[in-house]
Amino acid sequence: MAKTAWLEREKRKQKTVNKYAKLRAELKANGDYVGLSLLPRDSSPTRLTNRCRVSGRRRAYMRRFQMSRLTFREMALAGLIPGVTKSSW
Repeated sequence: MAKTAWLEREKRKQKTVNKYAKLRAELKANGDYVGLSLLPRDSSPTRLTNRCRVSGRRRAYMRRFQMSRLTFREMALAGLIPGVTKSSW
């Protein structure tokens, strides 16, 4: 399970994304990419997406299943992901 500090950090990032969403949309519509680059790093919504929902891990993220490889392996071995089986040689 993800640490409480990580979850709180994600909530703060979500607030920042919501705060700058309207301004980002205006800058994108105008094609002002220099203005976009001057906004805070956490204002981009893509910073929130690549994180495992179960463990909170950022690295080795599998977009198709929306989880980290470690969580994927555990859930696949337990039979919790439909259509995924362990390969054997």
